Amino acid sequence: MSTNPEHEPAAAAPGQDTPDTVAAADAELAVAQVQLQEAREAQLRALAEMENVRKRAQRDVESAHRFAVERFAADMIEVRDTLELGLAAAGAAPEAAKFVEGAQATLRMVDKAFERAGIAVMDPVGQSFNPEFHEAIMAQPTADHPVGSVLAVVQKGFTLNGRLLRPARVVIARGPDPAS
Repeated sequence: MSTNPEHEPAAAAPGQDTPDTVAAADAELAVAQVQLQEAREAQLRALAEMENVRKRAQRDVESAHRFAVERFAADMIEVRDTLELGLAAAGAAPEAAKFVEGAQATLRMVDKAFERAGIAVMDPVGQSFNPEFHEAIMAQPTADHPVGSVLAVVQKGFTLNGRLLRPARVVIARGPDPAS
């Protein structure tokens, strides 16, 4: 028997790692690092989702504040229309002068209230037809105005903070009839 210590496998001294234990520890470390990375990514996704929910809720609240008066504004538009029609019907009749004066004052008050609430009147005479804000009820042949421009407003339109409440109902220009 050989007593040469070079050929005998070395026994691991207590506290020393063998290649098998190092490999096992490395494998466990790799698994733990992957799990840690997955947990970090999940945490980041959860934080991003929470921030998105917070921003969405904030936008919803802001939108509710801006457009809370929408139904009331739609009702008030009809009141304003009626005032304008009454003023137009009264015309220049001398007996209606006091009525006209009172109706004009009321109309100015309604317009000031509209302005404070963010309601804007659209009176697009002379502008190009815009289907997002105008409703064409008739096309009239003309050579005096550009094709597609608004010739007359039958009913004014309104926006609330830039959002359409009611489109302006308009007569638009079209090219002259070839027979004329």
